[in-house]
Amino acid sequence: MAKALSAAGYPVYALDIRGHGGSGRKGQIAYIGQLEDDLADFLHAVSPPKPVTLAGFSSGGGFAVRFAGGDQQQLFDGYLLLAPFLSPDAPTRRPDSGGWTSVGLPRIIAIAILNGFGIRTFNALPVLRFAVNENAKAILTAEYSYALAMNFGPQRDYLANLRNMHQPFRILIGENDEVYYPERFAEVLKQAGKDTPVTMVPGVDHIQLILSPVALEKSIEALKSLRSHQ
Repeated sequence: MAKALSAAGYPVYALDIRGHGGSGRKGQIAYIGQLEDDLADFLHAVSPPKPVTLAGFSSGGGFAVRFAGGDQQQLFDGYLLLAPFLSPDAPTRRPDSGGWTSVGLPRIIAIAILNGFGIRTFNALPVLRFAVNENAKAILTAEYSYALAMNFGPQRDYLANLRNMHQPFRILIGENDEVYYPERFAEVLKQAGKDTPVTMVPGVDHIQLILSPVALEKSIEALKSLRSHQ
């Protein structure tokens, strides 16, 4: 996707988010909020040319929602949200994310209660596992700690997070997405008081949203649309 956007004439930076790839230990971060700090540090260090758009896919799209509804949202001029994760409780999410994830809900609840009392001793424990085979674990992140799971997605009140988004944004999702219910995103946006349309990409599933030539063209169109409003 980065190559397609670059070929369309846009400077692109593909970030290695902490907890994934080579940035720190896989599945772990030091504290909730570290990902926002990393992103702000990156912007200040690199100073990419304006206007700057943050694009995120799936869980990364959820993190983009988090940042877009936060107090540093004006660091970006727009947001491109590709099949964004909203919440385990959101009507957009299929059961177990279509079989892709296994959530340790009792552990999440217990650790969240402890965090409410300021006890963060157990934030490094895994609470989310992905359907990643043994051969792929060398390059993919197989599980998230509580801290990473809570940080790499919207705030707990995802509707409030959406309501607090004041920069222009676009949402794209594949018509055949097997992780989320594509037709439900528009209703969630309506609940949050947003009238931004949702672009449904025909014949495209979840991962093809960042691979299919048709989907990539739709992303480029969305980026052009965002820039016309910046």
